[in-house]
Amino acid sequence: MDTIFFLVLRRMRTPLLALIVVYAVAMAGLALIPAQDAAGQPTRMSLFHAFYFVSYMSTTIGFGELPNAFTDAQRIWVSLAVFFTVAVWIYAIGTLIALLQDATLQRAIAERRFRTQVSRLRVPFYLVCGYGQTGSALVSGLLDRHIQAVVIDIDPERINLLQLDNQREYIPALCGDARRPHTLDAAGLKHRLCRGVVALTNVNEANLKIAIAAKLLHPQIKVICRADSHEIEANMASFGTDHIYDPFDAFAAYLAWSIQAPCQTLLIDWLSGRGGPELNEPPDPPRQGRWVICGYGRFGKAMYKHLKAQGFELSVIEAEPHKTGIPTEGVVQGRGTEAVTLQQADITQAVGLVAGTDQDADNLSIIMTALTLNPDLFVIARENHIQNQELFDRVGAQSIMNPSTIIAHRIRMRLITPLLADLSRQARLQQDEPWARSLISRIIALVEGRKPYVWEVTLEATQMPAIADAEQRGQTLTLATLLGDPLERERQLPAIALLVIHDDERQVLPPLERPLRLGDRLLFCGREEARWRMDWTLCNLHALEYVTTGASPRTGPAWRWLDRLGVNRIRLKMRQD
Repeated sequence: MDTIFFLVLRRMRTPLLALIVVYAVAMAGLALIPAQDAAGQPTRMSLFHAFYFVSYMSTTIGFGELPNAFTDAQRIWVSLAVFFTVAVWIYAIGTLIALLQDATLQRAIAERRFRTQVSRLRVPFYLVCGYGQTGSALVSGLLDRHIQAVVIDIDPERINLLQLDNQREYIPALCGDARRPHTLDAAGLKHRLCRGVVALTNVNEANLKIAIAAKLLHPQIKVICRADSHEIEANMASFGTDHIYDPFDAFAAYLAWSIQAPCQTLLIDWLSGRGGPELNEPPDPPRQGRWVICGYGRFGKAMYKHLKAQGFELSVIEAEPHKTGIPTEGVVQGRGTEAVTLQQADITQAVGLVAGTDQDADNLSIIMTALTLNPDLFVIARENHIQNQELFDRVGAQSIMNPSTIIAHRIRMRLITPLLADLSRQARLQQDEPWARSLISRIIALVEGRKPYVWEVTLEATQMPAIADAEQRGQTLTLATLLGDPLERERQLPAIALLVIHDDERQVLPPLERPLRLGDRLLFCGREEARWRMDWTLCNLHALEYVTTGASPRTGPAWRWLDRLGVNRIRLKMRQD
């Protein structure tokens, strides 16, 4: 507010002074010029009457001459004063209109309004810095789970796009530089309900500065960053950034895992919501043979590293090998868009192709040319801009790597269901493909072809009064109790317990007879309606009692009154008999 008042006073200082001077001169002239009363005797106009007359005269609203009819000298002075006061008012109003259109003032008002909106938030929220392709996808994913977000972006067009998007909930947004501590503070970095900061700008240095500022201003807060450079990633990790995501390494590691364990990959994809609303089989990449990598940039290097670790034969096509650091020996120099360079890389004998340049047009051309030479290729395409999604869907690629989509998906999974990452890690270390196939079959039978709904439950006394009451009474609850239907206790909710964590103990697919304790963290999947019924059991004392014992005690005052009324009627009838 101090900034707004300062801007208004600074810009309106000259018009206000001009109005004061013109009013003072007009009043002084009326007070000094001789007047006459109703009897024609000489007199003087008081300053009060002069002020009153000039006040309505300057707005060209006439109420007549007062307190007496004017002399010719007074009328000449008034005529001059009208022109001057009206001109000054026009100047002042024009300056005020220009001030209201001033970008600096509008920015100050918008920031003030934004601060007020953030301060009034009463639900936990995440601060998202950058509303590009990744930020918009992440915010949409958070809103699908009814998680509040606050957005900062330096581009005003993106902020306008956010306001035009048909979002389910209102999202406070500010056009500003997220690298400035002042902007982060305005966005609620120090707010008690701020759960984390997500830096998703397309500039690595900006993400680094955001992470540093967040850790210095609020050391306990969770910081998640995007990094497209190993140097920046190492720098972020050095001062305690919680999670750092490189889309190129993430996709390459995902592809390597899908080659090693396709069923486990399919399982985690379904549980994390990857893909559309229906359960679809993922692409099955070849497990041996030659791959041709077009483009040895950040994505090409990541794919080369992970495919090489899998034992594949690799050919690389690079237009400028001397700039990428790859040895020129064995590398085909070119863009890959020409048939001759693809043939030099033995595309006809290859089983897979990676079109990984930073130009979508080149990648589309590479794929179309390569499929003409070898229609049986397994194609991985790098999509740099989401606007070209339809073109990549039609080009014939089995797997499309969009950096923004990958980062948004990974971060959304980390924020909404962090236990899913634990399940993925436990599955890789302890389970095999038959286990994954069995669990997939159970999930398919449970959800009947739809995407499984995944949610977490943390047994807390403050949030779950029914569980706290059972704990105080010494009642032992099991997983079967939690999965009981509060509407029909003989029926089990359509859900599967995937993981239970208590302290450092982790158990995958725990049995139904496992006892539950306060502090347990559980991961479930199933139908969405199962989650709401489970919340009913966790929070409602009567629902938990019904699921546990089959009884539904009437403990409310109305029910007690009805019970007493029924007992009294029975006693009265017995006396009459």
